[in-house]
Amino acid sequence: MYQRLRCCIMSSIEMAVQMNRLSILLPCALLLSSAAPAQTAPRVEYDIAYAEPRNERQLLDLYAPPTGSNLPVVVWMHGGGWVTGGKNAVGRKPAAFVENGFIFVPVNYRFVPHVTMDVIVRDVARAVGWVHANVARYGGDPGQIFLMGHSAGAQLAALLCTDSRYIEAAGVPRTSIKGCVPVDGDTYDVPLQVATATARRRNLKQPPPKMGHPEKFGGLERQRELSAVNHVAPNRGIPPFLLLHVADQTDTTAQAYRLWAALDQAGVPATLFGAEATNHEKLDADLGLAGDPATQALFDFTGKILRRPKP
Repeated sequence: MYQRLRCCIMSSIEMAVQMNRLSILLPCALLLSSAAPAQTAPRVEYDIAYAEPRNERQLLDLYAPPTGSNLPVVVWMHGGGWVTGGKNAVGRKPAAFVENGFIFVPVNYRFVPHVTMDVIVRDVARAVGWVHANVARYGGDPGQIFLMGHSAGAQLAALLCTDSRYIEAAGVPRTSIKGCVPVDGDTYDVPLQVATATARRRNLKQPPPKMGHPEKFGGLERQRELSAVNHVAPNRGIPPFLLLHVADQTDTTAQAYRLWAALDQAGVPATLFGAEATNHEKLDADLGLAGDPATQALFDFTGKILRRPKP
């Protein structure tokens, strides 16, 4: 195609001595600008309601390759401390996943203090339920779903994958979840994080935050219930994990190791990847960029599960 376009342009240049140059080159230029994107543009649907009555915080977007069937699916949960953020802050991820043959579904969820943390968990479980029930219409395979998320979304993804009661209540068999990728979360073990943060503030003589983890998660019993590590056990159908974290961030590294150790002890395949020369925000923003080490680790992980060759 491109050789024919090149010939078109060259012929136009040769004829320009006799004819108006712009009148000949413009059609070829328009053809060049439109030919390639038409073949690779993903199918996109925005603001699909996964719950009724419809509201802004219970919507999802869907990015799919232009063709294909039985495609694996990624459900993405954004960060923002369970108080802010949105499904539109996805950077390069939709393009990267679609280019690698995935359907990519970022979701919104409600925030504290408007709802409690367990309601947020049920929101994202309902979004996964919608995906499982409907993704086949877009060429997706409801039996090949990966749950992923950054920061607050990492806690949500990890909890859904270790405590299958939430997704099962939404009509999703645990066997449909093929892998989990939490990205730089600090609350896989909420009581540990609360104790660590409290000790640090006391040592530094800092006042407690107005909306810290205890205010968001509740008392100790609720903190334990909402901690992924407390639901890890052998023979529970927990999918393989890839735990991405910032290598020199103390809290998220400690939490990643904490969850990895629990998974490893239970016999669940789990991989740690500490990203160098980055930070909490950049690790998320760079996912999907060509040459990014964490992105390569992510697609190596999914490729092994799906038995795909390395890109």
